[in-house]
Amino acid sequence: MHRVVVLALDGVYPFELSIPGRILSTAVSDTGEPLYEVVTCGIDGSPVRTNADFAVAVEHGLEAIPAADTLVVPPFDYGPDDREWFPAPLAAAFATIRPGTRIVSICTASYVLAAAGLLDGRRATTHWTEAERFQRMFPLVNVDPDVLFVDDGDVLTSAGVAAGIDLCMHLVRSDHGSEVANRVARRCVVPPWREGGQAQFIERPVPKPSAATTSATRAWALEHLERPLTLAELAGHARMSVRTFSRRFRDEVGMTPVQWLTQQRVELARRLLESTDLPVDRIADEAGFGTAASLRQHLVATIGVPPSAYRQTFRTGTRLLADPA
Repeated sequence: MHRVVVLALDGVYPFELSIPGRILSTAVSDTGEPLYEVVTCGIDGSPVRTNADFAVAVEHGLEAIPAADTLVVPPFDYGPDDREWFPAPLAAAFATIRPGTRIVSICTASYVLAAAGLLDGRRATTHWTEAERFQRMFPLVNVDPDVLFVDDGDVLTSAGVAAGIDLCMHLVRSDHGSEVANRVARRCVVPPWREGGQAQFIERPVPKPSAATTSATRAWALEHLERPLTLAELAGHARMSVRTFSRRFRDEVGMTPVQWLTQQRVELARRLLESTDLPVDRIADEAGFGTAASLRQHLVATIGVPPSAYRQTFRTGTRLLADPA
């Protein structure tokens, strides 16, 4: 069983602290066996103060970390001094991490990973309000403020609050495939995959109530992914000019219509590869890629492996490390 250790630090945010246990503990095999063991630890095993009006009791101290297959660090209130994001107790905790452990941060806990040097030369994200300061403090990190989470193999970072749910759902899907992840999503009443990125949540003028949206067109497009949908056709369905549609789509979804269509087609192809025995050329056709060669090109560009390897990965239960952010 995959062991997940959640490190609760003084001032931890209670909601984010609970996300890994709630999502990952819900994941079970086809026979009902738990797929993850989730334990929470603190620096010394004593009650941990939260940023709310209560503390939480944890049963484990740092002795839990060396046995972790995945270590998750939720965000916490530490103090005004930016230099103190990696104090001595944290350094001691990270020194016990076993090589090969997958390390995950939720929201501003990305500061901890960056201060530990784990994000140097890597792509990462954090809460959009912190992105500029984060980049100034850690210039060696390639900060992407627009996405909900980043999967950089053995180190993963997420944006704020609900993006921690998105990242944990991504872990389940990467480890065990869409079918298991969808079961978790239904039990927890959360989306198995959210569209767009942080860009859609960044503060901007609120549109007038009468303003048209692209949601109906997106729903329509999902039902017609097998067709070669054009930007003009999408704009026409939304009864907007191409320019207005493109701008409004990016504001609502956080990416261009073309990027979104490609993402949805890749997601559909992945589901079909995992859950059906359809030939690759048939899957390419149903997902709107037209040819097996086109599907292969997009799948390799997105997750780093061709369709046959992706299908074999989930048929054998081996985790696929390369995955889209």
